[in-house]
Amino acid sequence: MASTPASSRPSALIGWRVLALVYDMWPVIAMWMVASLVFTVGFTMSGHASRENIAPFSALQWVLWLVCWLITGAYALLSWRRGGQTLGMRPWRLKVVADDGVSAPVLRALVIRFAVGSVSLLFGGLGFWWAWVDRERLTWHDRASGTRMVRLARR
Repeated sequence: MASTPASSRPSALIGWRVLALVYDMWPVIAMWMVASLVFTVGFTMSGHASRENIAPFSALQWVLWLVCWLITGAYALLSWRRGGQTLGMRPWRLKVVADDGVSAPVLRALVIRFAVGSVSLLFGGLGFWWAWVDRERLTWHDRASGTRMVRLARR
């Protein structure tokens, strides 16, 4: 598919993107659970009772959130870098490509894509829903990173 021009490739609609996000949620949650286990064991070994919770809005809680966000970023970036697809994008034939619609995006563009996509999700997915009103069906993170998500044709 290296020679297919961007205009002839089908755009990735918002429904396909949401399905891919839901599918990708499962391996990411599994990795979060492992990270939480490490934090819990470390918290217990530091002298706290095994049933004592981490205090809300404590520094440790924010560190755990940051670690989970970094794990999610590593999962997405490694997947996009490796073949343009995460596990959730494969069943629906979605792929992240550079703005030309053919070549692989550079790492800097993928980092921007993940960061802006994260902010978009914090605002209720507003950047994702933007694709419904955009002429080219691009989301905020597509525009900011100079990438796009395309739906591959059936084999």
